[in-house]
Amino acid sequence: MTNKEQYIKGLEVTIQKFLEPVGGIPFPIAIKALTGFEVIPFDKEKRINKDFLKKLIKAAQIAGEQAFEEGIFTDRPNEAGNRIEPFVLQALNETGLKATKPQTMSGKRKAAGYPDIQVISEEGLVSYLDCKTFSTRTKEQSFRTFYFSPSDDPKITANAYHLLMSFELDIALRNNETAFVPISWQIYTLDKLLVEVKHEFNASNRDLYKPEALLAQGRITK
Repeated sequence: MTNKEQYIKGLEVTIQKFLEPVGGIPFPIAIKALTGFEVIPFDKEKRINKDFLKKLIKAAQIAGEQAFEEGIFTDRPNEAGNRIEPFVLQALNETGLKATKPQTMSGKRKAAGYPDIQVISEEGLVSYLDCKTFSTRTKEQSFRTFYFSPSDDPKITANAYHLLMSFELDIALRNNETAFVPISWQIYTLDKLLVEVKHEFNASNRDLYKPEALLAQGRITK
């Protein structure tokens, strides 16, 4: 094997190791590294947190009942998470909490990306809340359903609680159409969550569509 072949082989092995997922990373450490802000542990025994949790519980029940009545129309249970957000936002505000879509560091409001909702309690407690949905049979499956990525303009702008409100879905008819309907809800704290980093290769359209790589092209006409 030549020196060049040995170099290429070594480079291949190095890249393979680099691309292996890194697991067991505490979520608070990841958030601190990416945003500079702390994930505050949620102590449900504190009086102020007990009152806050009561309102979250009330909001989850209101949102679930409203979504159950109207139905959620989408193809997959996981996609229903986006559709249930308006129900949750409205319910949170009904309980006296101030719930909005989070503003980024630059003051923009972005729909995509973690977290879904920013909640401020009457006492001024800041929480970030993510909404998820699942079917009963998929709750214990191991495929990835929670994502967050580095951003130059993050939606996390304060030390805060990080919480998850999830809804278990079943199928029912609403207005003679098949719909997902919530049958239970759960509220979790994310301060004990362990996450995984999975590297990937990527390219932009500018990288893909280079003239020197073009092999053939044509026009489509009627």
